[in-house]
Amino acid sequence: MSFFNFKRNILIASACLSVAAGANAAVSLDRTRVIFNGSEKSMSLNIVNENQQLPYLAQAWLENAKMEKSPTGPIVITPPVQRLEPGAKSQIRLTATPAISQLPQDKESLFYFNLREIPPKSDKANTLQIALQTQVKLFYRPASITPKMNEEWQSQIVLHPEAGGYMISNPTPYYVTVIGLGNSKKDAEQSKFEAVMLAPKSEQKVKATVSNTPWMTFINDFGGRPTFEFPCSNGICKSVVK
Repeated sequence: MSFFNFKRNILIASACLSVAAGANAAVSLDRTRVIFNGSEKSMSLNIVNENQQLPYLAQAWLENAKMEKSPTGPIVITPPVQRLEPGAKSQIRLTATPAISQLPQDKESLFYFNLREIPPKSDKANTLQIALQTQVKLFYRPASITPKMNEEWQSQIVLHPEAGGYMISNPTPYYVTVIGLGNSKKDAEQSKFEAVMLAPKSEQKVKATVSNTPWMTFINDFGGRPTFEFPCSNGICKSVVK
């Protein structure tokens, strides 16, 4: 799972003597990215307590692109804290405030949704308690740029070959995450590549072996990983996918 799509942090809740090699989240979210459509006033996210023996608290909050907490808008979260019984499911509601109109209406805005689990206090001495925090990207997408059904705007990306790599240009109003780049479909999907996220109407240089037919793999709205070919001509590489 790409770092640019999903991140999980481990928080130590109390002093300890030892810890298991791995840790699984008790409270989980039903998606790895959130799209808040400007045509809607609110939306809900599903969460579940995967632990079948213990209740957990679920704390949720939103941060802006600078990782600053934004408790009063333009999108508010309710409830900010809730109790989940063992195996229980619940929802977190995201609601737009009037301040949403102050965001750019011609391109997406980036936020980060955070979900932290808080375990019950242990009554045993020298017990380690581990709390996991999940963070996913939240994209506010204004109604004015709602894409057409099944539109693959990632195919509109343009590559400009340069010494040692490519300058990748994103002419779209959407954030685009590139997770693979290679000289074949297999290379783009399987070779190592340091993922990059391009902001709307931006460009970024990446290191790569230059070829006449580069391929790129992306993350789409649904967590899928489409791969497109970008044939080059006259120093510009464009996809043939429409």
